[in-house]
Amino acid sequence: MSETNPAAAEPVAPHRYTAAMAADIEARWQDFWDADGTYAAPNPSGDLAGDPAVVARPKKFIMDMFPYPSGAGLHVGHPLGYIATDVFARHQRMTGHNVLHTLGFDAFGLPAEQHAVATGTHPRVSTEAAMDNMKRQLRRLGLGHDKRRSIATIDPEYYKWTQWIFVQIFNSWYDTDAQKARPISELVAQFESGERQAPTTRAWSELSAAERAEVLGGYRLAYASDAPVNWCPGLGTVLANEEVTSDGRSERGNFPVFKAKLRQWNMRITAYADRLLDDLDALDWPDAIKLQQRNWIGRSEGARVDFPVGSEGDAITVFTTRQDTLFGATYMVLAPEHELVDAIVPAAWPEGTHEVWTGGHATPAEAVAKYRAFAASKSDVERQADAKEKTGVFTGAYAVNPVSGDQVPVFIADYVLMGYGTGAIMAVPAHDTRDFAFARAFELPMRCVVEPSDDRGTDASTWDDAFASYDAKLVNSTGAEISLDGLGVVDAKAKITDWLAERGIGEGTVNFRLRDWLFSRQRYWGEPFPIVYDEDGVAHALPESMLPLELPEVEDYSPRTFDPDDADTSPETPLSRNEDWVHVTLDLGDGPKEYRRETNTMPNWAGSCWYELRYLDPHNSEKLVDPAIEQYWMGPREGQPHGGVDLYVGGAEHAVLHLLYARFWSKVLFDLGHVSSVEPFHKLYNQGMIQAYVYRDSRGFPVAAAEVEERDGKFFFEGEPVKRELGKMGKSLKNAVTPDEICAEYGADTLRLYEMAMGPLDVSRPWDTRAVVGQYRLLQRLWRNIVDETTGDVTVTDAEPDEATLRALHKAIDGAGGDLAEMRFNTAIAKITELNNHLTKAGGALPRSVAEPLVLLVAPLAPHIAEELWRKLGHQDSVVHQDFPVADPAYVVDETVTCVVQIKGKVKARLEIPPTISDEELEKLALADEAVVAALGGAGIRKIIVRAPKLVNIVPA
Repeated sequence: MSETNPAAAEPVAPHRYTAAMAADIEARWQDFWDADGTYAAPNPSGDLAGDPAVVARPKKFIMDMFPYPSGAGLHVGHPLGYIATDVFARHQRMTGHNVLHTLGFDAFGLPAEQHAVATGTHPRVSTEAAMDNMKRQLRRLGLGHDKRRSIATIDPEYYKWTQWIFVQIFNSWYDTDAQKARPISELVAQFESGERQAPTTRAWSELSAAERAEVLGGYRLAYASDAPVNWCPGLGTVLANEEVTSDGRSERGNFPVFKAKLRQWNMRITAYADRLLDDLDALDWPDAIKLQQRNWIGRSEGARVDFPVGSEGDAITVFTTRQDTLFGATYMVLAPEHELVDAIVPAAWPEGTHEVWTGGHATPAEAVAKYRAFAASKSDVERQADAKEKTGVFTGAYAVNPVSGDQVPVFIADYVLMGYGTGAIMAVPAHDTRDFAFARAFELPMRCVVEPSDDRGTDASTWDDAFASYDAKLVNSTGAEISLDGLGVVDAKAKITDWLAERGIGEGTVNFRLRDWLFSRQRYWGEPFPIVYDEDGVAHALPESMLPLELPEVEDYSPRTFDPDDADTSPETPLSRNEDWVHVTLDLGDGPKEYRRETNTMPNWAGSCWYELRYLDPHNSEKLVDPAIEQYWMGPREGQPHGGVDLYVGGAEHAVLHLLYARFWSKVLFDLGHVSSVEPFHKLYNQGMIQAYVYRDSRGFPVAAAEVEERDGKFFFEGEPVKRELGKMGKSLKNAVTPDEICAEYGADTLRLYEMAMGPLDVSRPWDTRAVVGQYRLLQRLWRNIVDETTGDVTVTDAEPDEATLRALHKAIDGAGGDLAEMRFNTAIAKITELNNHLTKAGGALPRSVAEPLVLLVAPLAPHIAEELWRKLGHQDSVVHQDFPVADPAYVVDETVTCVVQIKGKVKARLEIPPTISDEELEKLALADEAVVAALGGAGIRKIIVRAPKLVNIVPA
């Protein structure tokens, strides 16, 4: 709802602080800062080297999460974190730090490509226009960024190094003995010398180039493989799980989505699973974010167990964390996509096959084919959902339980995913809820092997639900070679694991929920892979001299689409249509040859995996980053054993993927010696969200919030009642308020103050345009305390302030300074407001010794008005690099405090005493007080409780 400037209707003094004056002040100082290079942070060397005295200061590298340049521009919720980091950075500069604070743009992505498909406008054109608009909006907020360091992921000079990092990862393998990445050339040398045996039956020298490439693909940290994906023929593209609805259709267009196997690039992030877990401990991150990372990585200890199946010596390998329950495994389940399925399916159903197992199909092959088609139409999310009706089909094959020797039927079912574990489970229905439900549906046997702690007995066929416990004894677990009966779970696990290992049919192992990172996208607007294929299909990385490999022009940005129901199709990428670009002749060191380029592009995550490093040395054309510069800004130091950015601020929605991917890339670069920091971000802070009221009409549609009227606590739009609810702010909800609107009405400093004063930074809070005026009035009072509104002259004097003013000033300095250092911006503003109100009420001209620290106090929060007042106070240098005021301890502590003296819980006296008084001194004063003596009336004292300096509690005898 709109609110006019309350000052607009009043007579305005010629030098009053108004929105028009704020606009003039802010534009002038923004121009000055740009021309002066006020926020330029010097590097220790290189083209951005600067004053050695500044470099010698303690450094502080402060970062915001990369913004995506949306064509819709910013609303007031977007810059919350940017303003916060700017305030913090300004305070750090004023407290003696060399501060690196800049901002770039994560500019590749699907929205620009979709806009290009719809309009024919090249994605670069719309993206650069959106970037220009966002830069304008951000500049208006007075953000103190070192603009020399700003980058955009779509700049070929930036993505040259994204491609270079990909090549380093492609040319590396993870040495599990050394627990680090090493160049793939070292692995090849080991294979050639025989130091390491290649996983083949022939010598390395006997393998063809294609065979060697296949072997190395099993080791490389970036590798291509046939991976299960969500294929949407109707859109002509592969979709992420998040882009598929719960009923297995595309979120965009509502087309069917199928599971398909496509050749895709992957990152072997799973090699780093343990290090990604262990290194969390030393990071200063919110506990909730660490927990999400740990859960996503999902480390679990258990055992690998082989179940023989078929007559060809095959085995179904499962991973289980409850190997102690092996005797209770009465059937097995494979993911429908499991590679063994085709090998084990017989031509006909075994004699006596239960009718419910067949799904009504004549042969196992028919049943499996039909069920696979059914499962392919469901997303992974839907398959994992705890559906009431369990589905599946018998493969017609039986496996052998290795401990009992029993034949157990092998099913396929959609609740087992190929991407988790081994894609196969041993089902123990008596002790697992999902297995129990499946066994009930398919009338499968259940065997109790963990003694129930309740009165249900050990006949699982009579149970209503599964019994799962880690604090119980094993029963019904004796076979020909081993018995677990009577053992607790821990001891049973250890015994069965040793038994499996001795026989070579299993071993103790660690499993992770984390999967390798699918790194391909069938899109145009992304970084091209620096990969070409020779005539044998072997992938070769381009040398650094051929980077960047720039995106070519294409006539059509959209992928080819197909019949929405035709699952037997595959993507045709936009890049594949530029034949001159795809098919090239290159000399990669062994003469000119014909090659075919990779026509997928990298995902939008790629550019944001390493951008903190490019901020450090943005113009370096020879190296990713100069080692000395990286060491200076991000190297390990006391309190930061893994190094990294000092403060990284952004939304909690990036708690897992972006942070996990960036951590992975950082560790690979560290292992290969390119950086000194093991972790990219030492301290992480998640800001809350600015919410807004959404107004909906009788149909539930949002209406323009700015045009809603409030009458007697009810809300109306064009005369019709509407409902109000608190939600997100956005264009589609018709409740977006732009920073441009608020800046025009009140000024950028007011907007900055309001966003910081709304509440704790890490808590979401509702936007209320009507409340902005409170911070506007604070700035007006600040201005009036220093400037005569009629003449424009400074009114300060050289007189000494009184003691009350000195105490108010130094308490504000002490309190606000501590709050700014700890990012408690709302309480810092409250303390500055309290000081400003004290000065306003005191009246008269401010002493210079009070006015100047007052301006410095407000400078991090409202930098434009602070610069203007600092200049008016006679200073020629910028307020940005002044020292933050230091409180005098003598004035921070109250001269006296009031101590309450109670007798039987009732107040009998109040004593004005020094705040440093001891318990013993306070007790003597309290007992000597006339009112206390009179109240006691000569009675003895049973107990005295003294809490200096605030309380004395006397209990009479």
